[in-house]
Amino acid sequence: MSRLCEGRVCIVTGAGRGIGREHALMLAEHGAKLVVNDLGGSMSGEGASSGPAQEVVEEIRAAGGEAVANTDDVSDWDGAARLVAQAIDEFGRLDVLVNNAGILRDRMLVNMTEAEWDAVIKVHLKGTAAPSHHAAAYWRDRSKAGEDVDARIINTSSPSGIYGNPGQTNYGAAKAGIAAFTVIASMELARYGVTVNAIAPAALTRMTENLGMGQAPEEVRQQMAPRWIAPIVTWLASSESRQVTGRVFDVSGRRLGVAEGWHIGPSETPVDDPTRMGPLVADLLARARPNADMAGNDRTD
Repeated sequence: MSRLCEGRVCIVTGAGRGIGREHALMLAEHGAKLVVNDLGGSMSGEGASSGPAQEVVEEIRAAGGEAVANTDDVSDWDGAARLVAQAIDEFGRLDVLVNNAGILRDRMLVNMTEAEWDAVIKVHLKGTAAPSHHAAAYWRDRSKAGEDVDARIINTSSPSGIYGNPGQTNYGAAKAGIAAFTVIASMELARYGVTVNAIAPAALTRMTENLGMGQAPEEVRQQMAPRWIAPIVTWLASSESRQVTGRVFDVSGRRLGVAEGWHIGPSETPVDDPTRMGPLVADLLARARPNADMAGNDRTD
């Protein structure tokens, strides 16, 4: 088997369980050296344990791969700096950052607490920005020193963020922010040899089993297994993907697609009289494509 990531040094955050674990195992299978980051907390972000990260490290080593564990909080600026530094200190370089860490605190907006909002935004959005900042600074310095940088940032958005899902205003807002972050960071970092892409995965993990997916038929459960998410991430981490940047991939065991971002739809010459706005907006909406449903298709309701 051709090994796509031979010798590449990769960080995967939130890699102790679920989708992140599958990323780490497949990247290692394809020759990558791994820093397996996981705080080891609960699904809602409470508590900490070194167990999940270390278990994945031991699994990689047992298969003949190279990996070390990290339990830093990636939403802490200094913790993210330590994570990036560990990869460089341990393996001499860093080539790939996969931002996967996340939590859930679902609640309808009218019932959501400030703490539930802040925690989810912090882990997902800041937990993407902080490691990316430190990794990007490292690659910029290498590029300015004359090195040929071929680096990757791979972020994790969600159908909840790019399409919308009731009960997840905090999670969806964070994931939509990550999609926008991906597009903008790709523009900024291209000059340094860094590509930035994202995935919007749908998979059955401990974060989704309470959303009705845990009771799905076995055929559906197999289609929604997290193992289906790792192949696109492994390919994006490889040198083969160096021409692909600024894109969000919708991925599950049912399909792999490119999620298309906002585009201007029907438009008209603006008016300065609000009393004329009703018919104008009605005409625009009649010609506009409806918002997508959670599957990324036009809503029919």
